[in-house]
Amino acid sequence: MEEVAAVRQAALAGVDDIEPERLRDRLSARLEDASFAPGVLTLVAEAAACGHAVDDSDADRGAGVQLIYEGLALTRRLARDDPWTTGDRDAADLDILIADILVSRGFYLLARTEAAGAAVDVVREFGKDQTELRTTGSDDRDGSLEGDICELAVVAGLTAGGSEPTPELRAVGPDLATDGLPEVEALLNGEVADRLAGHDSQATADD
Repeated sequence: MEEVAAVRQAALAGVDDIEPERLRDRLSARLEDASFAPGVLTLVAEAAACGHAVDDSDADRGAGVQLIYEGLALTRRLARDDPWTTGDRDAADLDILIADILVSRGFYLLARTEAAGAAVDVVREFGKDQTELRTTGSDDRDGSLEGDICELAVVAGLTAGGSEPTPELRAVGPDLATDGLPEVEALLNGEVADRLAGHDSQATADD
């Protein structure tokens, strides 16, 4: 799929200057194995906003959302597994560095966009959720990262296409992530684009 390839290429380009080579290889390997739903949703939202397909050169915002998600998801896994006490401490130290790099590079790609504030909100909410998990043991919001990142993708994409991310449109993101990240194929079947363009294809069909 062109959208996946575009986001993957932009995300890899975002970390291609990392040294040493071993660290860059670990970063690249994580991205190669990723679900690119956050980045693809960003492109779908942008296309819905501007009314035409998005050029591959516009994939930086999608890559920014993707990198932030990968970094936070890795941080969450490390917090759950606590490999410093139950596994390979050296590998865990490297993984937490990778997570920090992914998030910081994602922020860099979104820093001068209208989605910068929404990106900060995602990380802030993630921190609150993880603090609550550690202090209370409640994991009620431990899966909220996917909803928050999909909302960020909608904001990043719509603003790139010149549309206002209204509360109703922003809510499409979390709605897509009620059971975790959506499948990329489901994002590309046209229904999500219709919703983000302000109309529901199913409702239109029923009429």
